Amino acid sequence: MAVYAIADLHLSLGTDKPMDVFSGWSDYVKRLESNWRKLITDDDTVVIAGDISWAMRLEECDEDFAFIHSLPGKKILIKGNHDYWWGTKKKIEEYIEEKGFYSIRILFNNSYSADGLAICGTRGWNYESAGEKDTRILNREVGRLEMSIAEAEKSGLTPVVFLHYPPVYDTIVCEEIIKTLKSHNIKHCYYGHLHGSATHRHAVVGEFEGIYFHLISCDYTGFYPVPVV
Repeated sequence: MAVYAIADLHLSLGTDKPMDVFSGWSDYVKRLESNWRKLITDDDTVVIAGDISWAMRLEECDEDFAFIHSLPGKKILIKGNHDYWWGTKKKIEEYIEEKGFYSIRILFNNSYSADGLAICGTRGWNYESAGEKDTRILNREVGRLEMSIAEAEKSGLTPVVFLHYPPVYDTIVCEEIIKTLKSHNIKHCYYGHLHGSATHRHAVVGEFEGIYFHLISCDYTGFYPVPVV
């Protein structure tokens, strides 16, 4: 049993917004499925850190969720900035139960235990935003992160944080998120959101202020889930 992570699947099996039009994304669904099946067993857990489906409403997610459910392993989903279908945790869990997607779970103000790790996290917020509305959203996300980490700490296992937005990019730092991670002695943080070689070049991958950051956008990982430390 092992834990893996990946982000930004951007599935559109039930909608018409294929990512194949972008450089490096040709046949990405087939590549993702092939790579996933090479690595993941039914005993493993995969955290999918946001931007899961281009669907606008939950009822449009059927084909994308069916695809995710068909893949080996247990999957834990985090909200991304393009997951417009995301509603309340209760509503999503009712949808998952109704459709029989029993291998999928939602990470939202909670945590999960897998392979000796406590999986926690939230969406985060845009490191470039600084308006009044952005401040409110960021404070809300910090609260959700605090809640998730607190739940993880109750397990007695090592908390590992997953975000969609990077809390640090190039020379830009989201101080509120970093402060939260440091206050809980988080050593590993996985994030997505960043696409393309020009953007990847400025991503923080490795140690920053005592925390090891891992970029897991699927075009960065070569459409492979990556092992979680």
